[in-house]
Amino acid sequence: MRRIWTEAAAIMLAVMVLGGCATSKDQLLPHGDSTMLDVWQQETGGSGAAGGQTARQLLDARQSLRRPLTDADVQATPAANAAYTRTASTEIYRQFRRLPNPDLVMYVFPHLAGTDPVPVPGYSTVFPLYQRVQYAMPGERVEDY
Repeated sequence: MRRIWTEAAAIMLAVMVLGGCATSKDQLLPHGDSTMLDVWQQETGGSGAAGGQTARQLLDARQSLRRPLTDADVQATPAANAAYTRTASTEIYRQFRRLPNPDLVMYVFPHLAGTDPVPVPGYSTVFPLYQRVQYAMPGERVEDY
């Protein structure tokens, strides 16, 4: 019974593979009359009347983004730049805070150690959870969750 299912699955797989090979590339992806250069010029506003109109729209959009700085922008620039400048008062402030690295306490039970079994009494040891110190990005939350 299992062999019948295996043979049926193999036949179905072969039919699907051969069916995929029977499809022609031109039928699946038909070619148009335009070349890649024509498509590029049409979409980027290259040549022609429609292309000139597209180029004009693109130029208008760019000009609306370009604007002169106002007096308020000029006055706010030093304050904005001061936030990134290191001074004696901000030198102590840590921009990249350390992330919490909790200590784990492990208890080692009494055991025998070495080639000559020597008794070792039980003891506790402390080690950090993470091997390396991790830092938070500026503005990232570092409080306990």
